[in-house]
Amino acid sequence: MTASAWLRVIGIGEDGLDGLSPRCRKYVEEAEVLAGGARHLAFVPSSTAEKLAWGTPFSDSLDAIASHRDKRVVVLASGDPMNYGVGVALAQRFSAEEMAIFPAAGAFSLACARLGWSRAEVETLTLHGRPLSLLNVHLRPGARLLILAEDGTTPAAVAAALRDKGYGPSRLTMLARLGGPHEERRDGTAEGWDDASCHDLNTIAVECRIEKGAFVLPRIPGLPDEAFLNDGQLTKQVVRSATLAALAPLPGALLWDVGAGSGAIAIEWLRTEPTSQAVAVERDPVRAERIVENAEALGVPRLRVITGEAPQALASLTSPDAVLVGGGVSGDGLLEACWEALAPGGRLVANAVTEKGKDRLAAFFRAEGGRLTRIAVSHAEAEAGDTPLAWHDKHPVTQLAVEKAR
Repeated sequence: MTASAWLRVIGIGEDGLDGLSPRCRKYVEEAEVLAGGARHLAFVPSSTAEKLAWGTPFSDSLDAIASHRDKRVVVLASGDPMNYGVGVALAQRFSAEEMAIFPAAGAFSLACARLGWSRAEVETLTLHGRPLSLLNVHLRPGARLLILAEDGTTPAAVAAALRDKGYGPSRLTMLARLGGPHEERRDGTAEGWDDASCHDLNTIAVECRIEKGAFVLPRIPGLPDEAFLNDGQLTKQVVRSATLAALAPLPGALLWDVGAGSGAIAIEWLRTEPTSQAVAVERDPVRAERIVENAEALGVPRLRVITGEAPQALASLTSPDAVLVGGGVSGDGLLEACWEALAPGGRLVANAVTEKGKDRLAAFFRAEGGRLTRIAVSHAEAEAGDTPLAWHDKHPVTQLAVEKAR
């Protein structure tokens, strides 16, 4: 904490002021302005400080806090303010020198303590203000999940989603009002969960167990083709794996998937790196709707889908860190437009199967360099008896991969 810090963000649990350290309690007592949710402000009913309850839009509340820079301001937040908490939004608005943050034990830490789970081996997510489909990317046998609920109906919704994905045998534990005098716990399985509603302030623990014959979908690139709804416009599994390896997903990186078809490349890009971003550009409205369905089913509803013709549809987009041209590679000016938009150090990957498309990639390769690869895949079919295997060759794919100078 620096001497210039005027804004103190204090994590508080369900035990209220009694759970605060003497130092944090003193900050609360000396505050001239107290901000937080109504539940948090109720912990200090006798305070004479000006009180700012969170409003809508939240940006108005941030403006109100900023207007009190000349005062001692304390924000009360749930548990660890920097773990899906208000501290993240405050840190985006105010500098580190202006703030001092004092975390308390958060819901995830308390849940691990109750369950005897290693915090380092648990995946965490929040469904507060976010779509339930986010859960899907985390599902795999043996995974342990901790989920912040939207409200009291979330445990039942999570149980239903698990059943729908073939994870009915999964163990569920609902932990409500953790750390307080009225803490609650309910245990069960997804297939047997019958509590329609719980206390709104709850955390859900899941031990993922899969039904026999259900689909297992790992996060590494190369999901089965059957995982995607498609009309045949799909980069097949082996080529898709090679394409994603060439694109090299990195934290926070933005991908353009141009001529996205089923959206498989953009979806696997997002599944591979949770902080990445992606835009799928598809001219066919029916396919564009199908991309949205695939993204939700596979747990990456953050995929942005644009229905439009490239390169015109690319004009207003943020400069990408990686581009896949999967459709329309032979179109006039498309490769050049994508290359021009690409950020320094970014990667352009393009696949072609037609002769015209291959010629375009070869010409671009001669002009810009990179790597030009031909990918040939054959699949075997077993015949009866000792008959030799029948191998079926697929159309070879020519792939261009080139990195832009930094």
